[in-house]
Amino acid sequence: MIRVVSIQFNPAGKMYDFNAGTLDLKPGDRVVVETERGISLGTVVTGPEEKDETSFNHPLAPVQRLLGPEDEKTLAHHSRREKEAYDFCLRRIKERNMDMKLVRVEHLFDGSKAIFYFTADGRVDFRELVKDLAHTFHTRIEMRQIGVRDEAKMVGGLGICGRELCCASFLRDFQPVSVKMAKEQNLALNPSKISGQCGRLLCCLDYEYETYCDLRKNFPKCGKRVRTVQCSGTVEKMNLLTGELILRQEDGKQVSVKVKELLDENSPLPAQSEPTKEKEQVQVQQQAPRRPREQQTQQRRQRPAPSSAVVTASAPEAVIAVATKTPAVEKVEAATQQPKTDDKQKRKKRNRRHGHRKPSDQKTERPPQE
Repeated sequence: MIRVVSIQFNPAGKMYDFNAGTLDLKPGDRVVVETERGISLGTVVTGPEEKDETSFNHPLAPVQRLLGPEDEKTLAHHSRREKEAYDFCLRRIKERNMDMKLVRVEHLFDGSKAIFYFTADGRVDFRELVKDLAHTFHTRIEMRQIGVRDEAKMVGGLGICGRELCCASFLRDFQPVSVKMAKEQNLALNPSKISGQCGRLLCCLDYEYETYCDLRKNFPKCGKRVRTVQCSGTVEKMNLLTGELILRQEDGKQVSVKVKELLDENSPLPAQSEPTKEKEQVQVQQQAPRRPREQQTQQRRQRPAPSSAVVTASAPEAVIAVATKTPAVEKVEAATQQPKTDDKQKRKKRNRRHGHRKPSDQKTERPPQE
C-alpha cells in the first residue's frame, strides 16, 4: 500500500497521481515534483489516500518536497524572466510580420526549458524566431501551437453570464458541443448568444442537455393535434421546465394547458354538455331550406336514365331485345305523325266556323232497309 495524492500544475488543469511517501500533505499545499518535462511546481488537490500499488500501470513518481523559501525566490525569478521573454518575442513577431499570436510563456521550475504558447490559422515558419530567443535567453526553446479553446483557458475572463469562464475555473476537459444541444433547449440560434469568448459554442450547453432530453419525452411535438377534457388544438409552443403547452384552437385562440391534462389518442371523448347540444339544434333550425328549383334540379339528377330496352314475349319464353333507333328512322316517324295532327286541327276550326257542331245528346237514325 502506498499513499497517493492528486496534483495539478495549472488552475483547472488535469490532475496527476504522485507518491506522497512520508510527507504530511493536505489540499492546497504547493510541492515540487519531477515530471517527464523536468522539475515542476504543482498544487495538491486531494489529500493522501492509501491505495494498492498494483492498481497502477506504472510506478508513481515521488513528491520531492514542500515549497520552501528558496523555492519561492526561484519562482519569482522565473516569473520575471517569463515577462521579459514574452515582451521580447512579441517584438520579434511584429518585426518579422509573422502571422501568429503569442498567448503565454512558461519557464520550467528548474529553468531548463522555456515554452512559448501561440495560436495561428496555419503552419508558421518560426525557425529564425527560435534562434533569436535561444541566443537571448540561453535555454531550450519550445514553440507549442494551441487552439482557441486552450487560449481562452489560459487567458481567462468573464462570460456572457457575468461569471468567470468555466474552462478557466473548474472545467478540466473540453466536451464536444453541437448546435443540436441548443435546439433541444429551445435557445435562439444566434451566434453571438450561444458562442463563448473563444468563438466556439458555449461549453455550458452540455450541462442540462440530458435533462432536457428526458423532459421532452413526455411532451408532444410541435404541430401535433392534441386534446384535453376542455378543449383541443395544435401544439404551438412548449415550456419544458414548467410543463406547459400553448395550443392554437380552430378559431385562432391560444390556450395554455398542462401536459398532465392531455388525453390519450385511444381514450374516449368527454361527454358533451347540454348547452352545446342546444346550440347545435338551434344551428340546424336556422339553416335556410333549399329553393324549389334546387330541389327539382337535384331530383332530375337523381332520376335514372331512361332505358331503351323493349320486352317482347314469344309463345314459350319471354325474350328481351334491345331496340335501337337510328336517326333516319326517327325522322320518318316524326314526318308521318305531324300531318295527322295538322289535319285534325284544321277540321275542328272549319266545323266551328260553319256551325256544324253536333249536340252530344242528339242521335242520328238510319232509315230502315226494305
